[in-house]
Amino acid sequence: MRPLSEADAEAVFDLDLWAFGFDPQYADYEAARAFLEWDRVGGVYLGDRLGGIHAVLSLEMPVPGGASVRAGGLTWVGVHPQMRRLGLLSAMMRFHLDAVRDAGEAVSILYAAEPAIYGRFGYGLATQDVKLTVGRGAALRDVPGAENVSVSFETADIARHKDLVVDVFDRARAGRPGWAGRPDSALPDSIFGQPAPHLRQSEPQRLLIARDATGDVRGYAFFVRKLDWPDTGPNGTTKVREFVALDPPTARALWGRLFDLDLQAKVEIRRRPTDDALLHLLVDTRTAAPTLMDGLWLRVIDLPAALAARRYSAELDVVLEVTDALLPGNAGRWRVTGGPDKACCEPTADEPDLALDVRELGTAYLGGTSLTALHAAGLVTEHRAGAVDAAAAAFVWPVAPFCGWGF
Repeated sequence: MRPLSEADAEAVFDLDLWAFGFDPQYADYEAARAFLEWDRVGGVYLGDRLGGIHAVLSLEMPVPGGASVRAGGLTWVGVHPQMRRLGLLSAMMRFHLDAVRDAGEAVSILYAAEPAIYGRFGYGLATQDVKLTVGRGAALRDVPGAENVSVSFETADIARHKDLVVDVFDRARAGRPGWAGRPDSALPDSIFGQPAPHLRQSEPQRLLIARDATGDVRGYAFFVRKLDWPDTGPNGTTKVREFVALDPPTARALWGRLFDLDLQAKVEIRRRPTDDALLHLLVDTRTAAPTLMDGLWLRVIDLPAALAARRYSAELDVVLEVTDALLPGNAGRWRVTGGPDKACCEPTADEPDLALDVRELGTAYLGGTSLTALHAAGLVTEHRAGAVDAAAAAFVWPVAPFCGWGF
């Protein structure tokens, strides 16, 4: 393992291309150069040849109860195809977990290119996303106040719209476990970036902005339309790239306009939380073919800090026996106590109530997956009768975890 720097950018970009096989003409390397934290980019070498890369983002992530933890966002993980099956990824992951621990970050989070990879390194699937395809004119239920929301169409421009987007994005994510903060340096790469006109096969990216009666911006939607016009008539597709609404009337007003654009046959929505308002606004959810996708993967790095940082839906007093093959400091027995107002996690010699791997702890950590479900799958062992149901009632959270951007 060696630290890399911006001076190694061309080698990093070249290996990324080798690892993922994308068309380089669509790559925005200047946005990527600004997006990466170069003091947290690392490479693994075989001799003098760069064989693998990874990078870390310094993020802040809300947890159940309103507090936040520091999170190391793992990204840009790639191995050259000639150097697969030689242990390079394992070397990078061991290095990454130690580095995140040494940086004082309680958890590591990532989006997985392939979902089978990261469980063996202690990551659990902490959030799930819903993907939908909605036909034009889909019927929506009425929401009082939606008629008072004004909606304007603009062409997205980072210089003009950055402050608006950042403000609404941060206001929306405050109460949503898992919705990590997005650095300003990530904006061009994550949402404002788009291929040059001669490369893209759609219109320029548009921005739908919703305001209440006082003029306060209450939500927005990034979207692009791609026109298709066969002999049978217009058959365009609208792709919603990011949607944020701060209240029910705003959500209803924005979706109502997106579902009624001329010459469009369908609206593709790529990432929504499992408790999203749209799933209840649609009169006919079945025709939208909602599909469950894996979202954010989470790895507990500092177990006592992570469990003490969040709050619990019910009073909790449980002894967890945790296994962790890669971070021995997490392994052992921990007494977790707390409730809606406070929490504590300390080592103990008491007999365990539940036993689980750090992977399952990461799955349950944000409150979106029940410990009861993990127990039913044979992934959590109950040593004291009733302990699973009691702990599950405390760990689960009324707001589904979700992260509103990918990295």
